[in-house]
Amino acid sequence: MLYYLYEYLTSHGIDIPGLQLLKYISFRAAMAVLLSLFIALLYGKRIINFLRNKQMGELVRDLGLEGQKQKEGTPTMGGLIIIFATVIPVLLFTRITNVYIVLLLVSMVWMGAIGFIDDYLKKIKKNKDGLSGIFKVIGQIGLGLIVGVTMYYHPDITIKRKYADAQVVNRNNVAQNFAPAKKETISTVPFMKNNEFDYSKILFWMDEKQQDEWAWLVFIPLVIFIVTAVSNGANITDGIDGLASGTSVVILGTLAFFAYISGNIIFSDYLNIMFLPNMGETTIFAVALIGATIGFFWYNTYPAQVFMGDTGSLMLGGVIAVLAIILRKELLIPVLCGIFLIENLSVMLQVLVFKYRKRKYGLEYAQNNRLFKMSPLHHHYQLNGFHESKIVNRMIILGVMLAIICLITLKIR
Repeated sequence: MLYYLYEYLTSHGIDIPGLQLLKYISFRAAMAVLLSLFIALLYGKRIINFLRNKQMGELVRDLGLEGQKQKEGTPTMGGLIIIFATVIPVLLFTRITNVYIVLLLVSMVWMGAIGFIDDYLKKIKKNKDGLSGIFKVIGQIGLGLIVGVTMYYHPDITIKRKYADAQVVNRNNVAQNFAPAKKETISTVPFMKNNEFDYSKILFWMDEKQQDEWAWLVFIPLVIFIVTAVSNGANITDGIDGLASGTSVVILGTLAFFAYISGNIIFSDYLNIMFLPNMGETTIFAVALIGATIGFFWYNTYPAQVFMGDTGSLMLGGVIAVLAIILRKELLIPVLCGIFLIENLSVMLQVLVFKYRKRKYGLEYAQNNRLFKMSPLHHHYQLNGFHESKIVNRMIILGVMLAIICLITLKIR
């Protein structure tokens, strides 16, 4: 909104000292992260008290974990803090008609609503199972469908390529060095020199024209799969104090950096990555979400004063997935979101190994010889005597290492 105020005033010849700063993405991003952090810190405690007064406390199942019963009654639905603290700066400092900002806001509200319904059923309706798994998946598929269709058909979602014989690019010769923007279903392949992959080429038995016409058959289902997988991964990771929020901040910081350089024609040319017109605005959204999540993390560190619940974990996973997709960096997700992946795989492997051993050796053997003492993986480490804080800190460190590997891909190709 403030950007449009700047445009309106300058178009009418009104020059207010300092107003010119609003045209810079870097300034608006800095203001957004500060405001989101301030809102989360200032109003977070009030929201926690409100949730406590409404008896939105966590009902803890007895899993035999140390300190588990002390968490009983801790307010959940803390994801509302993150959503509230993100939306206000985004509305103030972004160009809210930008298609990427609209997609990200829809993703945040959509997944936040699914998580809220789940938390509401558990806490208010006393339904211990919450929202049925099938309805969660339908909601995730619905968001993936919205994102996939928008990415495929919206005219403002394009890439811009440099001519083969282009000169060194500077701000004065951009027009003559770059071809007109065009729509393509391509993504970035990490660690490869010619690192662009066109999803339409999967339809190799078709001619080039048919591939372009039917590329949606590959692209949209892939988007649905990514949104579902990452949101579930974040949901599973949210099992101990500060784990999901801490690792999400690292992931979002990396994506915010990618958003900034991908939306800047000079930086993207220097680093030889795809230039994505209109992408710079998503930097503001990403850093606002970082500020809000750090503010939430303030109250979520051990011993947690609030849990994010599905309201926060499903939302964070969904937004991270959508950010990676619109940045054409979805093939980096297994590395960047490695903590989510490991947590997900630990659950899947636990179930598969248990079923195999039960079938081959019997139920008693399978129960006494599980792959992990408990899944997800963070509970396995808890049962091995590691304190929650140590597990969280080490996983955040691992997340930082994975983020650095992703950043290195900008030069290792």
